[in-house]
Amino acid sequence: MSAGATTPGDAARERRGHRRDVLRLRQLGRAAVIRSTVRHRLPDAIEHVAQAHRRHHPRADLDTLRRAYLLAESAHRGQFRKSGEPYITHPLAVTLILAELGAETTTLTASLLHDTVEDTEVTLDQVRADFGDEVGHLVDGVTKLEKVEYGAAAEPETFRKMLVATGSDVRVMSIKLADRLHNMRTLGVMRPEKQARIARVTRDVLIPLAERLGVQAVKSELEDLVFAILHPEEHARAQELIRRHSAGPDPLAEAADAVREVLREAGIAARVVTRPRHVLSVHRVRLKRGEPGPYDYGRLLILVGENADCYAALGELHTCFTPVVSEFKDFIAVPKFNLYQSLHTAFAFGGGRIAEVLLRTHAMHRVAEAGVIALGDPHRAGEGDAGADEERVDPTRPGWLSRLLDWQRQMPDPDTFWTALRDELAKDREITVFGEEPGSGPLQLPVGATCVDAAYARHGDAAHACLGVRVNGRLATLRTVLHDGDTVHLLLAPDGSSGPSPEWLAYATTPAARIPILRWLDSREAAGADAGPDPAPHLGQAAGASAPAARRAAADPADRAAAIVADVPGAPVRLARCCTPVPPDGVRGFTVRGGAVTVHREDCPTAVRMTAAGRHPLPVTWRSESIGCRVTLHAEALGRPELLADLTEALAAHGAAVLAAEVEPPREHRVRHTYTLRLPDSSGLPRLMRAMRRVPGVYDVTRAARLQP
Repeated sequence: MSAGATTPGDAARERRGHRRDVLRLRQLGRAAVIRSTVRHRLPDAIEHVAQAHRRHHPRADLDTLRRAYLLAESAHRGQFRKSGEPYITHPLAVTLILAELGAETTTLTASLLHDTVEDTEVTLDQVRADFGDEVGHLVDGVTKLEKVEYGAAAEPETFRKMLVATGSDVRVMSIKLADRLHNMRTLGVMRPEKQARIARVTRDVLIPLAERLGVQAVKSELEDLVFAILHPEEHARAQELIRRHSAGPDPLAEAADAVREVLREAGIAARVVTRPRHVLSVHRVRLKRGEPGPYDYGRLLILVGENADCYAALGELHTCFTPVVSEFKDFIAVPKFNLYQSLHTAFAFGGGRIAEVLLRTHAMHRVAEAGVIALGDPHRAGEGDAGADEERVDPTRPGWLSRLLDWQRQMPDPDTFWTALRDELAKDREITVFGEEPGSGPLQLPVGATCVDAAYARHGDAAHACLGVRVNGRLATLRTVLHDGDTVHLLLAPDGSSGPSPEWLAYATTPAARIPILRWLDSREAAGADAGPDPAPHLGQAAGASAPAARRAAADPADRAAAIVADVPGAPVRLARCCTPVPPDGVRGFTVRGGAVTVHREDCPTAVRMTAAGRHPLPVTWRSESIGCRVTLHAEALGRPELLADLTEALAAHGAAVLAAEVEPPREHRVRHTYTLRLPDSSGLPRLMRAMRRVPGVYDVTRAARLQP
C-alpha cells in the first residue's frame, strides 16, 4: 500500500457529511414508497445500505435484508414522522448508520425491524418465525428500551434497565445509539423545550455509554448535536472558527507531506491523512489553550498494516523530528477500557510548530471508530478482532459492562447503584498498574485509585482477606494512591479468615471495591457482632485497637439509634462511618435499603453527592449531647521519638478508647496519625482535640470528613 494523500477538501467534505445524509434520506424516502416490482430484486430504498454493508462484508447474504425491509415497509406504510417523511425512512437511516460502521447482517436486520413490534401490528413471534430467535431477541431488547421512561426521577431505574438489556447482547445498545443519533439529527421539528430535554438525556445517559462501548463516530456526532442545542452560542462560535480555518489551505499539509516522505524512505507502507477535530473538540481546545492556533484544528492520522509497523513508524518520526515526550501514550500495549488502541505522539517541525499524531493499524481504526460494532457477530467464532484480554474476547459483554451488571445485581437499591454508576462513567482517565504475582497482567484503574481498589479489581470478593500491600517493592498502606506504572503486590490472609474494616470505605474510590465492602459490612451487621471473621487489621493499625473491638464498636447500637431521632417512626437509625457525626454537628439523614436511615454530617462529601443526585434528605435531631460517640481524628505533627506514646497518653487521659490507629510514613519530617476513637461523652470532644494539639510537635488536629487524607 502506498502512502495516501489528502487535500484541504477532505475535512470540508467530512463536515458536510450530515447534510449529505439528509439528502440521502430524502432519496430513501422517495424510493421507499416506490417498491420494486421484480421478485427477489433488492429494493432501491436499501441499495445505499447494501453498498455500505458490502464494503465491510463483501460476501454478506442480502436476501435477509431484503425480506426485513419489505416487512418493515409494509408494516409502517401510512405512518409518517413529524417532519412529514414516510416513517420507513427512520429505520432505513438507523440501519445505514450501522452499516457504515460495519455492523453484521443480523444487527442490520434487527435494525430495520426495531420499531415494528412497538408501533405496528407485527408481533415478536412473527419476527422470530420469519428471521430467527437471534433477530427476535435483538428486536425485543430494543422494544423494551423504547418503553423506558426518561427523566431525573427515573434515571436510576432507566440506566439499570438499559444495562440489563445491553448485557444480554451489546448489539441492542448499538441499535439504540444509532436510533438516537438519527433522532438527534432530525430534532429540529420539535419544540425547543423538548429538544433540550432529549439533548440532556442524550448527554447524561447515551453519550457515556457510547464512550464505554467505543463507538467514537456516534459519540462525537452526538456530542456536537447536543452541544448545538444546549449551548447554541458557544457552538456557533466554534463553528465559525472552523469555517475560517477551512477557508484557507490546510496548515498540517506540510507536516503530512514530510511524514509521508519519511515513511516512504523507510519502506513503511502507510496512509497519512489529516483528521479534523469535531466542533465540541475545538471548543474544548479553546477553553484549555485559548484561541486555537492553526495546528489545533486537526491531527495527523497514520494507518499501517501491522502492529509492528506502528512502532516502526513511531521510531522514524522520533528520529527525524523533535518529539514532544510528554505527549507520548501507548494504547496498543495497554488498550483503553473501551477497546481503543493507538499510539499517540507529537513532534515539532518548521519553527517550533507542533503536530499531534495518531498511529494505528487499519483494524485498530475500525474499532476506534465503531467500537464493539466493528468486532463482528459476537456469537460466531472467528469473526471480529478479539484479542487476549477480557475487554476484547467477548464483545457481547465487555469487561466494564460485566462489572456493572454484577454491581446492579448486588445493589438492589437503585439510588445506591446510580451513584456508583455515575462515578464509574465519570472516570474516563486511567492509570495502569502491574502485579508482582506470577501470571498477573496489568490492571486499568481510574486516576486516584488506591491499593484497596487494586485489591478488589484483581481478586474480587477474595480481597476481603487483604492484609497489606507492597508498592514498587516497599510496604505501603491500603490507602496509598497509585500512579501510572506502579507495581503492586497484595498480601492476602492464607485462610481467608479476615475481612474488611469499615475504614476501607474511605480508601475505596471505585464501585468494584465499595460495593463488595458495603455488602460484607451489611451482612456482618445483619448477622450480629460475633458472627464471621474479624475485620482485617491493615498495615499500620496499632495502639491497642483490636479487630474484635473495632467490630463491636461498629455494631454497637448506642453508636447508632440511641443518638438520633428521625422523622420516620420506627425506622432503625445509624451514624455514617464515612464522617462519624457527633453532637452538636449539623446532620441530615437518608433512607437506605431495608428502610433504615443513615445519618451524615451536613458537610460530608457523600451527603453532598447524594443530595446533588436527587436524594431527599430527612430532618434529624440529636436526643442529647451527653452520649457516647465514635469519631475519627487526624493529628498532623512533626516527626519525633515517642510522639505516638504521648498522643496515646493524651487520649487515655480523656477516656478515649482507641478502636483503630494508623501512622503514615513520614514525609519531609511531617507525619499524620489517624485515630478512630470511642468517647464516653461527645461533649468532651473539643477538650480532647485541644489536649492533642498541646502534645509537643502536633500542629493541627482535625476531624475526618471521609476518613481519608
